[in-house]
Amino acid sequence: MILQSNNTLIKHLVNQLRNAQTNCGEFRTLVAQIAKLLCAEALENMPTVQTTIPTWQGDLKCHVIEENDLVFIPILRAGEPMLNGILELLPKSMGGFLAMKRDEETAVSKIYYQRFPNLNNKTVILLDPMVATGGSLIDAISVVKEQNPKEVICLNILGSTFGVDSVDATYPNIKMYIAQIDDELDENKYIRPGLGDAGDRAFNTL
Repeated sequence: MILQSNNTLIKHLVNQLRNAQTNCGEFRTLVAQIAKLLCAEALENMPTVQTTIPTWQGDLKCHVIEENDLVFIPILRAGEPMLNGILELLPKSMGGFLAMKRDEETAVSKIYYQRFPNLNNKTVILLDPMVATGGSLIDAISVVKEQNPKEVICLNILGSTFGVDSVDATYPNIKMYIAQIDDELDENKYIRPGLGDAGDRAFNTL
């Protein structure tokens, strides 16, 4: 299920990412900020648990998100700033790591590192800024689903129509919260207009 954001602030921040004059430090900050806003949209109807907290007027019964049930897994490198931003919001949640590298000739991604906590019956949220062909995200979902999570959700910043449709066709029951969808892929399978290589721009490895 593709859920493209209509949030004006998110669109504003995406356009700052597109700006070629945005430096790497600013780029990482923008990615983290967008991730926080997308996370808020994704968790809007998240089930809560009741707890009691001390306040200045005594104990208060309230409902909170069970952070220990959430596992955020960035697809490295570009997804790392997304994780850093979200952990500022939900510091008790868990993080995993999935590293994939795209073959520039075939545009096919290969997994070369993964490190997950126990995903059984957890809500797993995959963090992948760019969905070009959709292949790496499809592979990531497949790897995660092998470990029996309760639910898998995707947070994405920019995608092509082809890429998000490919993910949706393969996993129609998985919700994709995405900031912006661009229409085109070029001959090198890069999103147009896009924003360039998110990993290179985030870590100044251009």
